[in-house]
Amino acid sequence: MTIRTMKPSDWEAVARIYSEGIATGFATFETQTPSYDHWDKAHTKECRLVAEKNDVIAGWAALSPVSSRCVYGGVAEVSVYISAQSRGQGVGRLLMQHLIMESEKAGFWTIQSGIFPENTASIRLHEAVGFRYIGKRERVGKILGVWKDNLLFERRSSTVGVG
Repeated sequence: MTIRTMKPSDWEAVARIYSEGIATGFATFETQTPSYDHWDKAHTKECRLVAEKNDVIAGWAALSPVSSRCVYGGVAEVSVYISAQSRGQGVGRLLMQHLIMESEKAGFWTIQSGIFPENTASIRLHEAVGFRYIGKRERVGKILGVWKDNLLFERRSSTVGVG
């Protein structure tokens, strides 16, 4: 398994994996896969990774800014998605370990995730790579008319400006 920087030409595979996550109903509030242009504008230019094995993309991870305000410039939201056939094989952990390293190189002091309570695999993954549970937002949004809770997890850098 190789972790490398995502290229625009990876979008077809990345979008397919994103669509698989959307189809679960517990990976995102999104209900449709965005266009590359929309996705590209919503994510930081650095910290876009794919996991690749035998020229097949098995998963991806990227960061989104949490705010346009400069005081939050070092805080980003994590997205991590694993293809249906690659789940449970350590791809997520490998991507997250690399994402953490890349985020610190890029100057992020906090990376955070909002996870649906039923997404137990994502909760376990985040805990395994050093994220801590910080709270629950109840009924914070709806998917197809159903209210959803969101569990907040964060990981603080030990190397970037915050001790």
